[in-house]
Amino acid sequence: MASPHASDPVVVFRTGSEVEASIVRSLLEAHGIPAAVMTDMPRSVFPLAISGPWELRIAVDRDVADEAHRIIDTHRQSVPAGEVVRLRDEFAPLEARIGHRFRDVGLLEHALTHRSRAHEDESGGVFDNESMEFLGDSVLGFVIADRLFRDFPQHDEGRKSKLKAWLVSAPALAQLAERLGLGAFLLLGRGEERSGGRRKQALLADGYEALIAAIFLDGGIEAARRFLETEYAQFFESARAGGGSQVVTPDFKSALQEFVQGRGMALPQYHVSGRSGPDHRALFQVEVRVGGAVVAAAAGRSKKEAAQEAARLALEKLQADDLSRSR
Repeated sequence: MASPHASDPVVVFRTGSEVEASIVRSLLEAHGIPAAVMTDMPRSVFPLAISGPWELRIAVDRDVADEAHRIIDTHRQSVPAGEVVRLRDEFAPLEARIGHRFRDVGLLEHALTHRSRAHEDESGGVFDNESMEFLGDSVLGFVIADRLFRDFPQHDEGRKSKLKAWLVSAPALAQLAERLGLGAFLLLGRGEERSGGRRKQALLADGYEALIAAIFLDGGIEAARRFLETEYAQFFESARAGGGSQVVTPDFKSALQEFVQGRGMALPQYHVSGRSGPDHRALFQVEVRVGGAVVAAAAGRSKKEAAQEAARLALEKLQADDLSRSR
């Protein structure tokens, strides 16, 4: 006859990582052992609370606790005594790409957690990355401004501001995120996953900013600086090769084309809709269409300049639409 306490829950695993908790729970349930995730963590908008005394606990019925311990132990990595190692290195490939091994992997996990994942969680232990985006944006702005100040003292404030605005823009961050393959590591809710969230430029840019914050919080400003200087090395090398005399401008037409192709949309089409002014000071109006609809229009001193500005405005609008749909 079973003990009257056989069904009492017993904690068999503790962790500060929502990913690891999910892995362990799935492992146990795959072996036929129902498991629950529990936490004492209070709800908060601040995503780093889990780095404090709070933890996630995996609990099972008392009568299967010994078997659960055995299953978990057989899946642990073999490591030197006293060394803390995650059950599964979920983010090791990303850490290798960014050149930073996290002491607190919970920071990286929070940086990659989209609000859709947090909203679907029932344990109360998952926080989205919005606060980290805010911090990452500030760290990024500081590092880039410092580098521009040191590398291009001959540029006036306006020129440096223009350079900085592009380097920290959403299209630039999304491109860097795509180069890292960041989308594959985002922690998304089921709905966002189905709608192609891993390819959305807005989510990639936000995740990239949050990643910067995670590196800063884990390793300090120098770790963040090393990461960003590696990421932006190609730009600064090209700028220095030109003696800093040229203002490097982004190719928004290419960025817009990549954006729409990634979503299976028709390629952008540009149309000169007007021209004004004398020949020596002509002003061209260009509109950009996607799927037959005018998405944006802009003016410039040349057709190329106007098309680039129209592409920039179209990209911002489409990204904003992407973001609104993801919320």
